[in-house]
Amino acid sequence: MTTATPPKTQVPDVAAHITYAMRSMGVAPIPRNYELYYEAYIGSNPALTRDLAALGSRATQDELDELGEKYFGHHHGRLMESAHTKLIGELEGLLRVLQQEQNSLQSYNRLLGETYHRINSKSTNSADILRNAISILTDATGSTMAHGEKTVVEMSQRSQEMDEVRRELDEYKRIANTDSLTRIANRRAFDEKLAAIYESGSRPISSLVLADIDNFKKVNDAYGHPVGDKILATVATVIRSNVRKECFVARTGGEEFAIIIDGNTSEEVYQTCERVRMALEATPFKNSKTGVNYGPITISLGYAMATDAEDAGELYARSDIALYCAKNAGRNRTKPYEDGMKKDFSKSWLIYKR
Repeated sequence: MTTATPPKTQVPDVAAHITYAMRSMGVAPIPRNYELYYEAYIGSNPALTRDLAALGSRATQDELDELGEKYFGHHHGRLMESAHTKLIGELEGLLRVLQQEQNSLQSYNRLLGETYHRINSKSTNSADILRNAISILTDATGSTMAHGEKTVVEMSQRSQEMDEVRRELDEYKRIANTDSLTRIANRRAFDEKLAAIYESGSRPISSLVLADIDNFKKVNDAYGHPVGDKILATVATVIRSNVRKECFVARTGGEEFAIIIDGNTSEEVYQTCERVRMALEATPFKNSKTGVNYGPITISLGYAMATDAEDAGELYARSDIALYCAKNAGRNRTKPYEDGMKKDFSKSWLIYKR
């Protein structure tokens, strides 16, 4: 995977460098791909770097997804698959219990019908017929009630087991969809949420905000990754604290975050972005023990409205363009996607030579 390095004046930070490299190789600029290239770029996983380089400059999405599964999600996938299999087994067991109960009730109903027919077809003065019918019905009723009690116990046990499996599934899904560093949603959860925006077939009143920490590589280089990790966690907390509770917030890779906001106009989304940006700008990043000041830490934000995009891919691309227009305009600002940005954005980047 060999690419030329664009001039620093045009690609000033790692996020732009990685995103531009992905575009030059025809790789879709979606979060799960970004995570792969980010980890390869910083060299945190040499095996991943080698495997990604071995794919060359024309990796298919299936090949990239295989690497993503291998290095980021395979473990939780197996756990969820196992729990899902257990849940299916419990459901099948419950259905068998219900089927047995249904068969028992059907047999009892047939007996009632036959007894009624026998009584109705004979003289009502026949004491033997009545005694016989009462005896049969008494025995059948007692047996049916006993079976019903047994069924209730079995169903209660099955229900408890199913509840336990459901809790396991919920926990596995929470773990699989949570970023371990920042404790907000991760790239996998974001991909699902983004795709769900257009599932109804109509264009909803939603918006996608992409936010990227400015000059984050300089922080990592100057103070080390442990400090960088703490900053990432703090940034996530600030974002989460300054948007509505129902807003979806995720870390989508490296120092990039995403916010999905439902039901707001473009102007309201802009105000939300600015509230987040200013809150972070005002947050102190200082080591209380050493007195070292790591700040100021700022972010650039770009967003697009779902009503203006045909699908999730186009919505992400528009927000991505708006984000890097905010970067190019000087960082620490919010940019909504506007007509003409795509053309200007394409002109502002050099094409890599393969």
